[in-house]
Amino acid sequence: MTAVPNAPALPRSTHHGREDADHGRLLVQCSDQPGIVSAVSTFLTDAGANIVTLDQHSTAAEGGAFFQRTEFHLPGLAAAREDLERAFAAEVAEKFGMQFRLSEAARPKRVAIMVSKTDHCVLDLLWRNRRGELDMNVAMVISNHPDLADQVRPFGVPYFHIPATRDNRPEAEQRMLELLRGNVDLVVLARYMQIISGDFLEGVGCPLINIHHSFLPAFIGAGPYQKAKDRGVKLIGATAHYVTQDLDEGPIIEQDVVRVDHRHETADLVRLGADVERAVLSRAVRWHLEDRVARHDNTTIVF
Repeated sequence: MTAVPNAPALPRSTHHGREDADHGRLLVQCSDQPGIVSAVSTFLTDAGANIVTLDQHSTAAEGGAFFQRTEFHLPGLAAAREDLERAFAAEVAEKFGMQFRLSEAARPKRVAIMVSKTDHCVLDLLWRNRRGELDMNVAMVISNHPDLADQVRPFGVPYFHIPATRDNRPEAEQRMLELLRGNVDLVVLARYMQIISGDFLEGVGCPLINIHHSFLPAFIGAGPYQKAKDRGVKLIGATAHYVTQDLDEGPIIEQDVVRVDHRHETADLVRLGADVERAVLSRAVRWHLEDRVARHDNTTIVF
């Protein structure tokens, strides 16, 4: 593999198997103003925490938005977390008009995966989870087809077949919400080929991440790889993004591409595209699980 000169650095994971029970993460965002870093650091220090890493970003030198991700070690974090949250809200967040999320790194997020008939993304996520590369509890796989049940079964994950079409979407989504609401922290659309309604997004109570089979903006509709072949494209790629009511226009978390040329047939593009989709989706999910992604309007800051 040839190295790409000046390629942007990807966020580096600190996860090496099961996390330390005393390891915490604090993600904050607010209007940029003097004293934020000092206030957060002082609060954690006074609470007895040792700061392990600290990353920050401001969108402008003046009048911008501020984002910070802090990892820290605090003995007895699990028992102290709720009190720590309340104290931080009162002593720091209120003063700076802050939104924040404080989490225990050792407590994996509960994840549901939704899929249709295409297997490469869902099986890759389950495989990475089994290997310890994605620290999450997969609560269920939901599909509008029964086709992948036998492939999912060896991973020990419940598989729910809920037929969903344009004609029965409200009923199908209601059945999904009964399974998901309050039971998961993240939903991953691993090539789930149905439109998600605004009512579902409002009702599910957690973020959704989708993988799109192109480097957005893209060839829309059916047969994207054939359309790409017909246009003689030189790059194909994939995009992982948060789901919003605007189809395929949510905040982008990760993208990647691979070069192709006139010698590649449509089947080659499909195969190469699947490889990129797996890599892009797994990175996006991992970064979300590790509290690395902050949403800002229709974009993201990924630490």
